[in-house]
Amino acid sequence: MFRFLMLLIILFIIHSSWPFIEKQIDQTQLKKGMDHVSTEITQLKDNPEVKTWITSFYDGVQQTLKQLGGQLKELPIKPQQDEGKKEDKVELQVPTTQVFSIHNVELGEPKEEIEKQVGAAKRTSLNEYQTNWYSYHDNYQNFFMVMYDEKNQAAALYTDQDLIASKNGIKLGSGKEEVRTKLGKPLTKMQKGLIFYQLNENDDYDLFLLDQQYVTVFYDKHENNTVTAIQIISKQLEQKKQDIYPKPNTALKEGFEYQLFDLTNAARVNHKLPTLTWDQHVRETARKHSTDMAVNQYFDHTNLEGQSPFDRMKEDQIFFHLAGENLAYGQFSSIFAHEGLMNSLGHRENILKNGYEYLGVGVAFNHESQPYFTENFYAK
Repeated sequence: MFRFLMLLIILFIIHSSWPFIEKQIDQTQLKKGMDHVSTEITQLKDNPEVKTWITSFYDGVQQTLKQLGGQLKELPIKPQQDEGKKEDKVELQVPTTQVFSIHNVELGEPKEEIEKQVGAAKRTSLNEYQTNWYSYHDNYQNFFMVMYDEKNQAAALYTDQDLIASKNGIKLGSGKEEVRTKLGKPLTKMQKGLIFYQLNENDDYDLFLLDQQYVTVFYDKHENNTVTAIQIISKQLEQKKQDIYPKPNTALKEGFEYQLFDLTNAARVNHKLPTLTWDQHVRETARKHSTDMAVNQYFDHTNLEGQSPFDRMKEDQIFFHLAGENLAYGQFSSIFAHEGLMNSLGHRENILKNGYEYLGVGVAFNHESQPYFTENFYAK
């Protein structure tokens, strides 16, 4: 009986581990591309016949163990986010003094008053303005971020959720042409001290100067070029930032990492997907790849030693049945990196893939202070 039980358990382990074993056998398939491998694994994992076989097998082993006085722990399936819980929708008001408000907050409002309405920040992290983003949300619902000045008054705002209100009717989902008709021609350059920086023509976003505020309106190419997010920065705060790229330090690296993680989860909530769990282990894998790219001046999922993202994860003892990687380079901040990734179909699919459970983000800067972002997603 004991031998029979051990045989059952061995068969169960082999079958459960087959996606991983199969990937090791066929390394050439791995190197064909991240999306292809992820799709194959997802199809295997979600195959109803496989699920039925595993469930039936598990029940049989459980029954056998009970007869012997033992019991297996439940299958290690991560519980899904309770999608039945819906956050109360914020009743948005037309801003009283400014063109835009976010979560009914306008620039200049005191931190004390804001937190009376929304509670304490869930995270505080350094940003490219050498101040902090304060992130407010309830499990990433009603997500927005605020920067405060030395008087603890709101000096910058950001959201990618339905929290945008304006005097002219622009809101989340408004079309690009409507935005340009109502706000005018976007800026093509920005002055920093005595230097004018030419802004790249980019269909992903428009920059406007309105009432002493720099307003960046981001568009979603995959949703008919409609408004997907907005960032508002006071002109005074913007002018304090002397360079396009910030001077890097450890705190800024960590700030960019956590901000990109939060932005990814906020986007998943927008699309009714479960949020991801921060993973410190895979963050180190991501950091090493960003550092390698920054130091050796390349930009690729395959490193100079020919290793794929999956090879690097395996080398770091990260075990997965589904994994993927997103890369970004040269954006001004995590916000611009995230919005760019959402407008790139393959990267967007990674951000919005339902099977992932964990995410680690690693950032490094090159000698010109340009950031490299690596996102490593996986599921056990």
